Amino acid sequence: MARLKITQKKSLIGRKAEHRRTIRALGLRRINHSVIHDDNPVIRGMIQHVCFMVEVEKIK
Repeated sequence: MARLKITQKKSLIGRKAEHRRTIRALGLRRINHSVIHDDNPVIRGMIQHVCFMVEVEKIK
């Protein structure tokens, strides 16, 4: 199964509450913090919602 490394690249300051909640739900805590998740539709949807704030890499 493919995995995704998600890294927060922008600050949460001044962002909408729903964007803040999505970033927290992904497990991100600060700029340049990375987490690894399985590649599934739920995670993909969350990434799409905050795509301007995160960087995504595929991991085998």
